[in-house]
Amino acid sequence: MAPSFDHLREEDLDEEDFDVDEVDISDLREKYEVQLEQGYDTFVVIDGLPEVTEEQKPKLVKFLLKKLNTVGKTREDLIFMPMGEDGKSLRFAFVEYSSAAEAAAAVRQLDLVALDKKHTLRVNKMTDVDRYGREGRIDDEYTPPKIEPFQEKEHLRSFLADPSGRGRDQFVQYKGETVGVYWNNEKDQPDAVVERQHWTEAFVQWSPLGTYLTSVHAQGVQLWGGPSWSRQRRFPHPFVNLVAFSPDEKYIVTWSNRPISIPDEGHPALSLDDDGKNYVIWDIETSKPIRSFAQLDTPAAVDEHGVKKPQKFPWPAFKWSADSKYVARLNQGSSISVYELPRMNLLDKTAIKIEGVMDFDWAPSTPQRDGVKTYEQLFCFWTPEIGSNPAKVGLMSIPSKQIVRTLNLFSVSDAKLHWQSDAAYLCVKVDRHSKSKKSQATTLEIFRVKEKGVPVEVVDTIKDTVINFAWEPKGDRFVIITTTEPVAATAVPPKTSVSFFCPEKAKGNTVGNFKHLRTLEKKNSNAIFWSPKGRFVVIATIHNQQSSDLDFFDLDFEGEKPESDKDLTANLQLMNTADHYGVTDVEWDPSGRFVASWASSWKQQMENGYHLYDFKGEQLREEPVEKLKQLLWRPRPPTLLTKEEQKTIRKNLREYSRVFEQEDAERINSADVAVVEHRRRVLEEWYAWRAVTEEELAEEREDLGLPADPVADLLKAKTAALSLDEEEKVIEEIMEEVLEETEEIVN
Repeated sequence: MAPSFDHLREEDLDEEDFDVDEVDISDLREKYEVQLEQGYDTFVVIDGLPEVTEEQKPKLVKFLLKKLNTVGKTREDLIFMPMGEDGKSLRFAFVEYSSAAEAAAAVRQLDLVALDKKHTLRVNKMTDVDRYGREGRIDDEYTPPKIEPFQEKEHLRSFLADPSGRGRDQFVQYKGETVGVYWNNEKDQPDAVVERQHWTEAFVQWSPLGTYLTSVHAQGVQLWGGPSWSRQRRFPHPFVNLVAFSPDEKYIVTWSNRPISIPDEGHPALSLDDDGKNYVIWDIETSKPIRSFAQLDTPAAVDEHGVKKPQKFPWPAFKWSADSKYVARLNQGSSISVYELPRMNLLDKTAIKIEGVMDFDWAPSTPQRDGVKTYEQLFCFWTPEIGSNPAKVGLMSIPSKQIVRTLNLFSVSDAKLHWQSDAAYLCVKVDRHSKSKKSQATTLEIFRVKEKGVPVEVVDTIKDTVINFAWEPKGDRFVIITTTEPVAATAVPPKTSVSFFCPEKAKGNTVGNFKHLRTLEKKNSNAIFWSPKGRFVVIATIHNQQSSDLDFFDLDFEGEKPESDKDLTANLQLMNTADHYGVTDVEWDPSGRFVASWASSWKQQMENGYHLYDFKGEQLREEPVEKLKQLLWRPRPPTLLTKEEQKTIRKNLREYSRVFEQEDAERINSADVAVVEHRRRVLEEWYAWRAVTEEELAEEREDLGLPADPVADLLKAKTAALSLDEEEKVIEEIMEEVLEETEEIVN
């Protein structure tokens, strides 16, 4: 360790060179003095302890040791508790851990933890006490903090009040080097809200409720919002690659494939504890990091020839519960770590051991299981076949960690977990192989989560491999896409089939068994896009040079229902078919009224641009956009209306529709509103100027003794003169009359 300046003596200095009393070297001392962190970064200082005597001290140390060992390893002889001259403790202690990481964990997890009813622990690093509490760095006299004047903040959800009164939605476009936010105007050109050059260096992303627009830079992540689109938050995580929000927008996760490197001069937000980490979880309100994590080593994948595939990092690595009170991380093959917010401490101080666990997913909504009145969040997981043990799917309740349902599966190649948006159902798509492993088929295991005992219904009528599955939002119907050909990267995409499923009609509020509704054969479709309001669905073919169809379906068609579907809760109708060459992405707007499809230059260089359709599939607008990278609808927060108010609106929807239809007709049939208003305003200004001018002219004529209306006097005089002339005039008329007319033809 390099020496500090403390060993230098004033008598060793050469007074002929400079005078010690006149030269202030405090700035140089602070700049070049070596920070004594090596050797001390494993120490913490614990304050807030009870005052004890020498006889009571061992008992307190043993009691304290139980809490200290929950976050690391230490011993009684590594705890030093100073005693005062009166023989009583000074109410603090020094503790040494086995590593700096354990000391950091103690600061993070034990600070502000209650020791008993009267004492709360305060835990700090030894190096922090030295750094911030050194002599001269704290004023002896109290100085009241400076209170900044109140500045009213912008309304971050002002976009919900559309100035046109038409309830339009916004979308963001990233094209070339320009990012713009626009109002959707259906068939007309969109209205620009804001456009900026070089707004982002990588991509843009909306927060889940539409409050913030995220931009990504080499220095970190920034959040923008409000009417002026000012910067609201900044998270300085260098070289960020991906960003994910918690459902309620309280927290944000940033990930970089480059480990964090803290420079010698420090970092504006991160500390030495974050050095070498890849993930950082931030509190959005304070813009401060809560906790950071290093990258986990995932098992190396090997192809059929025994060659290792490039390592993949699953995203999102941290998954949130529906209410954002928990966040969990998968350690593939061994465990799931569940952390409690906002302290980010491990639930019950231990990970959930699940041998062989391959994947897990939280329920997207807080479930209300039959007979369960206590608070809980659910997540599902699956494990493969290990030895003679079957594959398994499980439902676990948090925070109790109780497994509420398990299902054993055999001959499993792979499994995918699909939650319905209200957490009423969980579908486990199980790919099964034959004994020879040459053929493969799929079964759907549907957990009825809200029913007593969580029964499982099996849909095993599928003989092919399911390549896509999607639940109806807020509904109980689903669509699958299957293929009979092997699922692999081929020059010509395989032919697919699209199948629709819905429940049978049942008495009361119960939901019947799921039945097959219809299958469309010999398609090229590979993507399913449900309307966020349910009922309507777009079946599309994307990333395909040979086909680019978009089929718009209605599952509650009001026309005649086939006799075979009388007992089913759906009436399928193809409303329209569209074609968008080179389409790479499709997305519904949050209201479920419009669908946008676009071709991104990130995925192909030709025919970039977007198409806009209404929910029936009628194309409203087609706009080519050079170097279009992204087009994202702005999400909306959940409605504030109660269920009763929503029912009232649906009941009176026809009355509201008449008003809206009339407004739409007036807007479509009338001329440009802006031009008409401008002309009317100019005409009114002309009338006002003329009235003022005439009034001024009348006053001037009155002052000069002239008639108020000279034109009227002149006209009167001229009329009188004309009447005199008419009396003296004699009018002669010559009349010519043809009596006979003869025509003679001469040869």
